[in-house]
Amino acid sequence: MITSPPPTAPTAHDPGRPLPRRWRISLRQVQVALGALWLLDGLLQLQPPMFTSAFVTQILDPVAQGQPPLIGHSITAMASFIAPHIAAWNLVFALVQLALGLGFLWRRTVRPAIVASLAWSLLVWWFAEGLGGLLTGGATPVTGAPGAVLLYALIALIAWPRGAGPSSATNAAGQGLLGDRGTRAVWVVLWVTGAVLILLPPNRGRGAIASTIAAAAAGEPQWLRGLQLPVAHLLAGQGAALALGLGVLQLAIGLGVLLRSARHLALGAGALLAVAFWVLGQSLGGILTGAGTDPNTGPLLVLLGATLVGPVPLRPRAWLGRRARRELEVPWGAVGPAGTRFDRPRAEPGQNPAGAQRA
Repeated sequence: MITSPPPTAPTAHDPGRPLPRRWRISLRQVQVALGALWLLDGLLQLQPPMFTSAFVTQILDPVAQGQPPLIGHSITAMASFIAPHIAAWNLVFALVQLALGLGFLWRRTVRPAIVASLAWSLLVWWFAEGLGGLLTGGATPVTGAPGAVLLYALIALIAWPRGAGPSSATNAAGQGLLGDRGTRAVWVVLWVTGAVLILLPPNRGRGAIASTIAAAAAGEPQWLRGLQLPVAHLLAGQGAALALGLGVLQLAIGLGVLLRSARHLALGAGALLAVAFWVLGQSLGGILTGAGTDPNTGPLLVLLGATLVGPVPLRPRAWLGRRARRELEVPWGAVGPAGTRFDRPRAEPGQNPAGAQRA
């Protein structure tokens, strides 16, 4: 008679056989993504309108409006200082951002690039973004508050490598300076701040969010206006209810990362809402109009959330057979029912199965 050996505990997988594949973003990929964004900013700064007085009158001067006197006067003074030699100054601004981008792309200069980007981000956040408009009373995450360049600085801190050597971190944030816990704190603060901002009186007004989206569509390509204007029309008159719903949603997204069971759900919802804000309220940062200087907060929030994503198993395709899916999902060398080893071929009819013994 034919007998099979009794089931045993799973054995160590064969080094020659791959374990089920898992995906996660690495800290190096975060650095490269941040470098690519800085390069994009530098290229946007090289657009022809940026070398003219339009950079001062259409980008810097409006930022000073509605600011407290200290902030507003400092922005106006900076605009007046660079206006006489705007072309030269703009070239400097572009070269600085290009240099930051290249610094992030080369491993040996990542740390100096992070330090330089922190200093540059704070300057830009003050003089070009007016602290994200947080002190004007009308800032809203729909249009990019608390400011894209602030997110550049926060992600740069996350991207600072802790050092060489093995790491037990399960995500990119855990490999960086702030760690998983610190990065989750950053995520919570950003989304809770967004919830507070969306509930401010100016953003709760009847049609406030709808008019914000409609205003963002001005000057955009036809295909983008075709997305924004119907949504603005649909949301017209939904001021308080819409603001309350978005506030609660952002609060749930922010606090959700504190629960292990809800973390990936919160990160996914945050990415979707960030993209919705980016398309509808931020018009992709205005980069299609010739007047955009950065892609705004949408892509940065997605990148921030990606640093918190743990290893994601790559499931086999549904059309694979049951045995093929099982072999991809179970470590090679594991022993299944009746002593079947998943790293051995199925016996053909009439043949003695592998591992079977004839009594």
